[in-house]
Amino acid sequence: MEDRLDSFRAARRRMVQEQLVDRGICDPRVLTAMERVTREAFVPEGFLSQAYSDHPLNIGERQTISQPYIVALMTEALQLTGTEKVLEVGTGSAYQLAILLELAREVYSIERLRSLSHQARKRLYALGYDGFFLRVGDGTCGWPEEAPFDAILVTASAPELPASYAEQLAEGGRVIIPIGPVEQQELMVYTKREGALVEKSLGACRFVKLIGHYGWAE
Repeated sequence: MEDRLDSFRAARRRMVQEQLVDRGICDPRVLTAMERVTREAFVPEGFLSQAYSDHPLNIGERQTISQPYIVALMTEALQLTGTEKVLEVGTGSAYQLAILLELAREVYSIERLRSLSHQARKRLYALGYDGFFLRVGDGTCGWPEEAPFDAILVTASAPELPASYAEQLAEGGRVIIPIGPVEQQELMVYTKREGALVEKSLGACRFVKLIGHYGWAE
């Protein structure tokens, strides 16, 4: 058992250096979080040998856990300092949520699939996390009664930015979301400045579809 844990720790350190640092991820808090969170705990049993591989993995329900680099890139783009209230759309395996919990004050996460949300809650509690709030529902509508949010991270792609996110974002806050057609999207960062959104692209990406009223039809 200890040998297996040592193997995962070594793989985690290699992942941080080779997949993140060598590709330009430089926020020390993000790098520390990526080395601390045990990705193997969020990966299905049959994929444990690939837990730190440089590609997404299937987690069931036609959903995926993003590759480590994309998780780090999206997280770094939020520029979290530890005081933020964050909205995550697409709980999935809860790996991205665990990274956010290492870096923010509290995280609200919405998942449309009840089975994934239930598994995520059990997994996070088992790992000792708190400061998170989970909801099953249409993530494209956000979480209006808890707004405003200092940061919003969306782990699925939409044809355009849902208006709900702009409305629920605090002044100075950031939304990161893949935008574009199903085949390929741009990973976009929107920053609210004086009530308006300033956009920036982080490059091409490909995510599963964001299903909901302000996203794609199922």
